[in-house]
Amino acid sequence: MEVKKSEKANLENKKLFYRELGLIVALLVVLAAFEWKSSEKTESVIQQEEAAPIEVEQVPVTTEAPPPPPEAPKVPQLSDMIEVVDDDIVVDTDLFISLEDDADMGVEIMDYVAEVYEEEIVEEAVPYLAVEEKPTFNGGDPNVEFQKWVYQNITYPEVARENGISGRVFLQFTIEADGSITNVKVLRGVDPSLDQAAVDIVKRSPKWTPGRQRDKAVKVTFNFPIVFQLRN
Repeated sequence: MEVKKSEKANLENKKLFYRELGLIVALLVVLAAFEWKSSEKTESVIQQEEAAPIEVEQVPVTTEAPPPPPEAPKVPQLSDMIEVVDDDIVVDTDLFISLEDDADMGVEIMDYVAEVYEEEIVEEAVPYLAVEEKPTFNGGDPNVEFQKWVYQNITYPEVARENGISGRVFLQFTIEADGSITNVKVLRGVDPSLDQAAVDIVKRSPKWTPGRQRDKAVKVTFNFPIVFQLRN
């Protein structure tokens, strides 16, 4: 049996119409929602905090009592009665002092002699680089001439030689105003045997020509290294 379709009962013909109608209704609902205004009144209320009452301590007023007035001085009472006392005190009336010379009462007067102390004037040594006219050794520069004399006369300690000890010993000594050598000391040593050998050779030094400051011979401090080196 063939199914017949009626054009009026076919819903596909009105499908586009209902779709457009639905869109129009939805659009109207959206516009109505945007246009809808709700006015709500908000009242701002400022709440005032009640301050807690502060209890004020009532301090009683005190008044300082005035000090009592000073007592009036007592009036001395006079008495007519006089007490008689026996006078038994013996008074020495011999107050005469002899004015004659007495050897025991004399005071020896001596002439004052001021004691004279001799003030010892200590002259400080002048550093080698600061002296005006530097000291010399054998008429030449001590860094050359004195070094030459030391290496010609020094003896290498046998103990240091056996133990293979070598190094540089730094000495400091003072060249006195008369050219002699004093105050020899080791500034930096290597070994006790080498240090002592260096001190001994410097103490054996002949006299130098002293340095001069303002045309006067002065003491000068001098630093000098001695190198001990073993040779194969």
